[in-house]
Amino acid sequence: MRPQIVLFGDSITEQSFRLGGWGAALADNYTRKADILNRGYGGYNTRWALFLLHHLFPLDAPTPPDAVTIFFGANDAALLGRTSERQHVPLEEYKENLRKMIQHFKKCSPSVLVLLITPPPIDEAGRFEYARSQYGDKAMQLPERTNEVAGEYAKQCVELAKELGLPSINLWSKMQETEGWQKKFLRDGLHLTPEGNAIVHQEVVKVLTETSLSATNMPSDAPHHSKIDGQNPEKAFQLQCPAI
Repeated sequence: MRPQIVLFGDSITEQSFRLGGWGAALADNYTRKADILNRGYGGYNTRWALFLLHHLFPLDAPTPPDAVTIFFGANDAALLGRTSERQHVPLEEYKENLRKMIQHFKKCSPSVLVLLITPPPIDEAGRFEYARSQYGDKAMQLPERTNEVAGEYAKQCVELAKELGLPSINLWSKMQETEGWQKKFLRDGLHLTPEGNAIVHQEVVKVLTETSLSATNMPSDAPHHSKIDGQNPEKAFQLQCPAI
């Protein structure tokens, strides 16, 4: 069986297989080497995602994932008393929910690589512009997310990774290193532009390259066509696919 790399998260993960998405780019990196599985659920927070764990990743699965990215927090950080408050999850609960996810994946396979990704920064003006374009005068008057609060959730995510000795990507900080990040990386103040997706892809590849799941060093699951002898094709397959 080919290795499996699961992308588990909210809409930023769900949309990652679209044109220019970070998940699609990752799948391209691992063509003929590993399967990239998109398990993204738009609008979900960590509280709701916990209900999916046994459904999506049963403990007795014959082929547990070899690596998992956990990319939640953008919805957990929605503010109380604002238009998206039903998605809000308190900061400490968010951290504990991430811990429960990690524990579940480690039960599925003690050797699984778990990579935590923080929520991205929030362009509050961009969120308001997007709401106005969608709802006109009925749009929210106060932001339902703020960059400051998103940063608090990002901090908890990174701290948990350090506590457990896991790799993490501080997307909240990384994106803000670039001048004009608000419009360069975010298309509606929250979701990613192609350039924003490229940042996520770049950072995920950077982590995976330091592990046994490096796409560069991973063998293909079948011989390249140039290695197949037209008169004796089975030879190439016997060498690389001995079960055939």
